[in-house]
Amino acid sequence: MKPLLQSLLVMAWMVEARDPYSGGHLWRVSQYCRLLAESLGLNKYEVARITLGGFLHDLGKISVPDSILKKPGRLNDDEYETIMNHPEIGARILIGHPLASLVKNAILHHHERPDGAGYPFGLDEGNLSIDSRIVSICDAFDAMTSTRPYRHSLPLDQALKDIKLNLHTQFDGNFGHLFIELAHSGRMNTILGHTDQGIPIQNCLTCGPTIVVRRSQKSGELTYCPNCAAEAIIEKNNSRISIHPTGRKGSVKSLQPKVDMDLIGEYVATSAAALVIA
Repeated sequence: MKPLLQSLLVMAWMVEARDPYSGGHLWRVSQYCRLLAESLGLNKYEVARITLGGFLHDLGKISVPDSILKKPGRLNDDEYETIMNHPEIGARILIGHPLASLVKNAILHHHERPDGAGYPFGLDEGNLSIDSRIVSICDAFDAMTSTRPYRHSLPLDQALKDIKLNLHTQFDGNFGHLFIELAHSGRMNTILGHTDQGIPIQNCLTCGPTIVVRRSQKSGELTYCPNCAAEAIIEKNNSRISIHPTGRKGSVKSLQPKVDMDLIGEYVATSAAALVIA
């Protein structure tokens, strides 16, 4: 099972790396999913399965052109229609994969809504799986609280207010209330704005929060903004991480995405242990 899990996670990581403003999105969504699933009292198998679905939910975005993923303004109707295809494409990518059944609902239905106004199938509340209900909230919350090319991130209170206003329409009412309670409790503070446990996303002076520092990187190593290629030096001082711009730009080679195998290895180990319970 471990090689199969690793292959899926690496694939999802590379899809995310195409969008310079989505660094850490999959990790954050999966961690919000884990926290919400645990708070619902689900068993370890279900928690691991839904956490994995949170990490893989955007797999279908591999089919979305860069011109749409990186567009600095609002999408037109045709571009939005292209985006709306990604849940079905993600599910098709996994056809025949031995682990597909574990995450299919999270991938295929995470943009469905209780009021039936979601996509791709317009499912209503009575036809939504627990996976889709959880991932939908966590995905939307992270999108709201993350910077995008066309807008700044929303403050935590505003994002939670938006979720509350859309309970029973866009979001599951019961799960949404619990999610809001978890956020107010402070249990999400180590996830919000982070790209790994204890590692906040770092700010490029030009582009904003775009730079992901991997746990394996050490003080003195170089890192780069995936959007503008600005170079910076990493400084790790005990639990504090910061970067310092050099004023230089990275080469094409230095900007190639690097998979965080330490983070993925941890996922594989914990997920595999829980998933063999079933």
